[in-house]
Amino acid sequence: MTKARGRFAPSPSGRMHLGNLYTALLSWLSVRRQGGEWILRIEDLDPQRSKKEFAHLIEDDLSWLGLDWDEGGLADKGAFGPYVQSRRHNLYNEALSKLKALGVVYPCTCTRADIMATQAPHQSDGRIIYSRRCCPPDMPQQMDEPSVPHSVRLWVPDRTIEFEDGLAGHQEFNLDKDCGDFVLRRADGAWAYQLAVVVDDAMMGITEVIRGEDLLLSTAQQLYLYDLLGYNAPQFKHLPLVRNSEGQRLSKRDNSQSMDYLRSHFSPEEIIGRLAHIAGIIPDYRPIAARDLI
Repeated sequence: MTKARGRFAPSPSGRMHLGNLYTALLSWLSVRRQGGEWILRIEDLDPQRSKKEFAHLIEDDLSWLGLDWDEGGLADKGAFGPYVQSRRHNLYNEALSKLKALGVVYPCTCTRADIMATQAPHQSDGRIIYSRRCCPPDMPQQMDEPSVPHSVRLWVPDRTIEFEDGLAGHQEFNLDKDCGDFVLRRADGAWAYQLAVVVDDAMMGITEVIRGEDLLLSTAQQLYLYDLLGYNAPQFKHLPLVRNSEGQRLSKRDNSQSMDYLRSHFSPEEIIGRLAHIAGIIPDYRPIAARDLI
């Protein structure tokens, strides 16, 4: 039987908040319960927002809470590194080359302003489905990249992706209607989340991914990439989002829920107990150490 391998993959663009900790705790507990391995991957794809100081704080906060990792982090401990995405560009390039050989990618010179000016949001969540303004009419086909600045998009067929989520249940998304052709590499050269996360999870041998339900649609896009690249996909479990008292999802701007505030007002056991109660692991709130929840 394959050993369970889970991961927590935070972005070092700010201090973690209670929602990040909720995901980290449940991922850590799932793996520890199975006697598996937990990997810490630093997702610093955005060069403008990512800072090494935040990555150090992430590690310090996890250690303070008692959430230890077996591989990864800034020290690149483990056999599947680097565990920091900014050091993995060659691996993303190799994956993109495979997709180019399949003839399913094309260059896109549209700016964000171009896209916003010509399209209305697809659904009430404000999501935009790309109009295929730059897509050749006879896709799939192999194409050369132009010398002008451009992103690289993945062409998607009219195909429905179905999967069983470990928490959210049966899911169905049509790639063409619900997702549209999506970006793999931005015009500034930065790699898009969808490609990087698939390459990383596959090459690190991740067997289960626990994350927020806001990424359910992304799962369909990622499963399509797993198929194209010939990778084995992990099992997915998408958690309901932790929200504030106004019902809004937490962000790194919610200072009262950030680790900076939480560490100055509560002990690790108090924070873990609150999260465990929210998750339904313990029926009533009480301070408790993470390891005592396994």
